[in-house]
Amino acid sequence: MNPSLKAIETNFAPAPVGPYSQAVLVNGWLYCSGQIALNPSTGLIVGNGNVLEEADQVLKNLEAVLKAANATAANVVRTTIYLKNLKDFEKVNTIYSNFFKGKVSPARACVEVAALPKGALVEIDCIAYIEKA
Repeated sequence: MNPSLKAIETNFAPAPVGPYSQAVLVNGWLYCSGQIALNPSTGLIVGNGNVLEEADQVLKNLEAVLKAANATAANVVRTTIYLKNLKDFEKVNTIYSNFFKGKVSPARACVEVAALPKGALVEIDCIAYIEKA
């Protein structure tokens, strides 16, 4: 493994469901894997089909991964939102805007997808820059 690559892991976010890291830190850049609304303790999707509750849990999971790398939402420079139904865009945007309420909002893309792992309605990944990594 490249010595400049560091896997970031925390028990406060769901364990990966495949062969990937929760995040990888390299030269001050943190690449966070996509998070879905899994409860880290139970491994079950939260929200019972409520996209607002799912989006909230997704961002809590991302926050835990960022914290494990000594970062916050303010360090995030780019996100990608994956929605099962693009009609949920406004609802997810409400939760998202509360999470990223700094002076500079991250650049982002939002796409509708055919399916997400475990039947999730929303998934979000991000890239953050940590100046003193």
